[in-house]
Amino acid sequence: MNITVAITGASGAVFGRELLRALESDERVARVHFVASENSLRVIAEELGVSGRTDLLPKLIGGEPKKTIQHPDANIGASIASGSHPSHGMIILPCSMGTLASVANGLADSLIARAADVTLKERRPLILCVRETPFNRIHLRNMTLAAEAGAVIFPCIPAFYSKPVDSTEMARQFVCRVLAHIGLPQPGAYVWRPDE
Repeated sequence: MNITVAITGASGAVFGRELLRALESDERVARVHFVASENSLRVIAEELGVSGRTDLLPKLIGGEPKKTIQHPDANIGASIASGSHPSHGMIILPCSMGTLASVANGLADSLIARAADVTLKERRPLILCVRETPFNRIHLRNMTLAAEAGAVIFPCIPAFYSKPVDSTEMARQFVCRVLAHIGLPQPGAYVWRPDE
């Protein structure tokens, strides 16, 4: 599978980091195209203590990437901006309300928004892991517009029944649910078994 991943400027950089790590280690995934928005760089630095543009990816995944490549958000000529580029879907995690607005209204004013627009027009899975609270009417309308266009709204709402020991484990289990949704169930994913 070829997957596109974007991290935007909403809080929750740990979710994006765990997503990149899971995809980098998944043998079913051939290529990951990664884009970090300009605003995400500040959030990543504040929440994860990771800074820099050029060497961001190795810091996030914990080593040199073997299948993940990074694109600047300003590069609207990147491969993932074209519908002819083979892709099995896109995940934006976390997805800021600004990015949601761009996607919902077809602005395509950055590589992230353009790649999402292409994903929708090609009828490929687009998962928007929105991260905000509370939602105002504009947020809710934009989520409705994006869902009507074919996106899946998958809010960053971690589960607690798996009894996570820390925020990293909480993020990892959330990522497992996201990946299962696009056909990549993960080993070690918590599965609710009420009768056991």
